[in-house]
Amino acid sequence: MGVLLLAMAAVVVVLVLGVANFGKGGMEAAKKSNKMMRLRILFQFIAVVLIVLYVYLRGQGVQ
Repeated sequence: MGVLLLAMAAVVVVLVLGVANFGKGGMEAAKKSNKMMRLRILFQFIAVVLIVLYVYLRGQGVQ
């Protein structure tokens, strides 16, 4: 369960950092925002896979 919370927290942190960077001007800030959003998508994918795995294992009776 702790790993799930950690994965979800990572998504939130990267999302906040990416959105905060949108307010800055310049090409460098735009590149960084784009990179942060791609990282967020990766972290979201990992979090969803972990959640699905957790639900599946719980359904199988694994604690």
